[in-house]
Amino acid sequence: MSWLLEKEITRDLPKEWNDIVPTEVFMHESQAIAEAAQKEGLTLRIIGGLGIAMHCQQLGEFARNLCRTGTGVAKGQEYSDLDFVSYRKQRDKVKELFGKLGYVKRRATLSSAASERQIYYHPKGWFYVDVFFDQLIVANHPIDFRGRLELDYPTITVTDMLLEKIQMWEAFGVKDLKDCLLLLRAHSISEQNEKECIDAGYIAKLLSQDWGFWYTATTNLQNIKSFVAELDRLGPDAQINPALIPNEERAVISEKITALLNRIDAEPKSFGWKMRAKVGAKKQWYNHVERPETVGGFGIWEAMLRKGA
Repeated sequence: MSWLLEKEITRDLPKEWNDIVPTEVFMHESQAIAEAAQKEGLTLRIIGGLGIAMHCQQLGEFARNLCRTGTGVAKGQEYSDLDFVSYRKQRDKVKELFGKLGYVKRRATLSSAASERQIYYHPKGWFYVDVFFDQLIVANHPIDFRGRLELDYPTITVTDMLLEKIQMWEAFGVKDLKDCLLLLRAHSISEQNEKECIDAGYIAKLLSQDWGFWYTATTNLQNIKSFVAELDRLGPDAQINPALIPNEERAVISEKITALLNRIDAEPKSFGWKMRAKVGAKKQWYNHVERPETVGGFGIWEAMLRKGA
């Protein structure tokens, strides 16, 4: 897959890491990239699980009790990549930034062009970086970030982080469940945009225009609430020790989900939403999402796993 890379790289980890890139490295590097972008006048924000972890550092013990483990190239490694979003008008400058930082760009393919993304490799092959522009198109329900990236720094808002997770229908997994539990435990539900609060008003208005997104999001929220209610039974299947999650913490999460669902339910729905609701789930309501194993020549893991001499 070397033809996909603008320059050959090899995976070269310090021996003391034992083939696992520490979570602190992911945290530090993502923040360093965001800071470098800001100095260059670029709007570049961290998205995904790392962004959630950054906003929930005050709940370190709760996060550890959830035992989040990602799906990276190394067993036991919490994260596999860095995810960012920027504006399409800054695409060329973003490429210049990563070049200055020593990152190696993966050549554009039909897949990456269609999904509005750029992919970069750490100069020592520690991980790769996914950069999206304007929208998260690689999603069951695309998330539009235009006009919202200025609302927080160095990440997107916690509201958009939650939407990023609950839009998933095909591949909502254990790590996504744990990200949602942490995000909901750490933040209050608000009626408007407030720092470190989940903006229920914004979510409700967004979902009131799109029945499909509404159905996926509310189904996921209800399932998360059911999981919390049956944590004693279901926790072990998600590698969570129920004894480490007190009833008080479970109640807090459940109450927040209820408040969010009630706000979503109360929002008047658009004519289009009502018409689509008549069809319901009998017709597919979400977009399929490409995955590395289903897209030929994706070329990410091959380069990541190649060892240095």
